[in-house]
Amino acid sequence: MCGIVGYIGKEQAAPILLEGLSRLEYRGYDSAGMAVYDQDRGTLSVHKAKGRLKVLADQLQNGAAVKGTVGIGHTRWATHGAPSDVNSHPQVSQSGKIAVVHNGIIENYGELKSFLMGKGVSFLSDTDTEVVAQLIEYFYQGDLLKAVGQVLHRIQGAYALGILCADYPDQIIAVRKDSPLILGYGDGCNFLASDVTAIIKHTRRVGYMEDGELAVLTREGIQCYDRLLEPVDKEISYVDWEIDAAEKGGYEHFMFKEIMEQPQALRRAILPRIREGEVCFEDFGLSQDYVRAMSKVYIVACGSSYHVGMVGKYVLERLTRRPVEVALASEFRYMDPIVDGSTLVVVISQSGETLDTMAALREAKRLGAKVLSIVNVVGSSIARESDEVLYTWAGPEIAVATTKGYSTQLAVLDLLALWFARVLGTVAPEEYHTILDEMTRLPDKMERVLAERDSIQYFASHWFNHNSIFFMGRNLDYALGLEGSLKLKEISYIHSEAYASGELKHGTISLVEEGTLVVALGTYDRLFEKAMSNVVEVKARGADVLALTTESHSGEMEKTADGVMTIPDTHELLLPSLGVVPLQLFAYYVALMRGCDIDKPRNLAKSVTVE
Repeated sequence: MCGIVGYIGKEQAAPILLEGLSRLEYRGYDSAGMAVYDQDRGTLSVHKAKGRLKVLADQLQNGAAVKGTVGIGHTRWATHGAPSDVNSHPQVSQSGKIAVVHNGIIENYGELKSFLMGKGVSFLSDTDTEVVAQLIEYFYQGDLLKAVGQVLHRIQGAYALGILCADYPDQIIAVRKDSPLILGYGDGCNFLASDVTAIIKHTRRVGYMEDGELAVLTREGIQCYDRLLEPVDKEISYVDWEIDAAEKGGYEHFMFKEIMEQPQALRRAILPRIREGEVCFEDFGLSQDYVRAMSKVYIVACGSSYHVGMVGKYVLERLTRRPVEVALASEFRYMDPIVDGSTLVVVISQSGETLDTMAALREAKRLGAKVLSIVNVVGSSIARESDEVLYTWAGPEIAVATTKGYSTQLAVLDLLALWFARVLGTVAPEEYHTILDEMTRLPDKMERVLAERDSIQYFASHWFNHNSIFFMGRNLDYALGLEGSLKLKEISYIHSEAYASGELKHGTISLVEEGTLVVALGTYDRLFEKAMSNVVEVKARGADVLALTTESHSGEMEKTADGVMTIPDTHELLLPSLGVVPLQLFAYYVALMRGCDIDKPRNLAKSVTVE
């Protein structure tokens, strides 16, 4: 949530800031703004607008109306104070000299605001961010970096800050604690951003700020400091993906593009890790002795990543015969988890910056567990703080609702389960090689599913106007239904719930009436007959049934269901990897027909960096 962009160089800053902010729209926001140093007047020129970025861009004639070569920009997702022009960022100090953009939450802002008001400081907004700007000015005695350092010893919470001061027109100060912030190294110019997508057009050389670090950006370079304002060296990384990976490439929506990219994303995630019929993780430090001594696995994640974990529980327990518990990251540190040195905590996050997941990771390490993370973003906070990391190599994902992020996380978790099982000797060699062989075939089989998307679009056109939809399934199908339901509610705003179908008679069936749409998942061969029984059960109460099953069971399912989506047969543990695609497409087409903002659904953010 929230997006930060900063630029200092020789070109006009406003158009660059607007372009960068447009690439951060996927993060979710309700207002936008920028501050640019006006050299002619010697003051900060601040412009803010509630609503989409286009409102601000139109006001500023796409940046042409604002002159200056240094500035900071922001897209805000409201936490303190309703969306409004006044509450938008940048927030400015009372004198107008200091402007601040901020991602995160200042937890003790109320106390600090009362202190400053007692000193005669007037506030205009309801935001916690204005407190930072006013507090910097309160401590400012001509040395901006020193004043910022004093503020950091007094504010509490999670924050990424971009700071501009009229007295220091040739620099931007950046600060990071528990919220992502990267530095971009250009030629005669430098950048600040929440995400590399905002600056990839201008530079591929980036540095990842650590917690507690400050950075001073000038046209000539970037100097980083620790929390004691001692200089530190910053390692520079090179971004190797192309800019068109962060653009629509002719598709109407990023989400549809990313659905269609899943076969290739799976090839990147799977094929390099299978060599001569064995799972092979390069630079992987988890020893076989540790795996053999491992008593328990926790999978900790949020949202769709949590649903990956739910599928992973079935796969890991089946293959390794070790107990696996799946915990929501936001609950993990409050549940007094039973964790020790023989517990492996697998942390899953697309962005690698989700604050709840970061906090759970730190709690797990405090309790003595070893932490293995599955993430997409190289150099992200979760990747850096984990003992071991497996990257999904999904490439940039722009749509708020994850698709290829889910698919690649699941593929990596399946490979991990196979590697564990091989080490533990808990999987028969024949099954091990069968699953591996089927994993190499998943991308091609997924392309077959995508080729049938017209039939899924037809089903969406038939049922898009329902206001409440239920997903039901057993075992792996139940775990898959959780993700299908989430996709639908995220982007179509339809109330949707997923249930273990064995629980129908324990309350859920009371909600099924004439015309209710039930999405029945029946891909798992072992429980197909039970799935059919549940279809008959809800049909008897008047429900419409849209079913998902395998090609081998489609004929039988078509005898009862009102519509049937099919996937190719594969090993039963890999069925969710194929089954998720029709559910993603169904959600996409339903949202499209309802006229929803598919890539940027209301109230949602791509990376949740506040608790």
